[in-house]
Amino acid sequence: MLALRLPVQIEKRLDALAKKTGRSKSFYAREAILRHFEDLEDYHLARRRLARKAPRVTIEELERELADTR
Repeated sequence: MLALRLPVQIEKRLDALAKKTGRSKSFYAREAILRHFEDLEDYHLARRRLARKAPRVTIEELERELADTR
């Protein structure tokens, strides 16, 4: 369980969205948190991989390798 205070303007926007779509405010808060977590996890994963100093692969090399496996 999580309780948090939002600025009045954000609360109003969240309430309006929930009413407009028939979803709960909790649904949208949960979705926003999950998406932000995913972005943060991707960011930290990328930083760890860059720190390893492993050889880099270009997007073209990756696409070619993926095409070869099909």
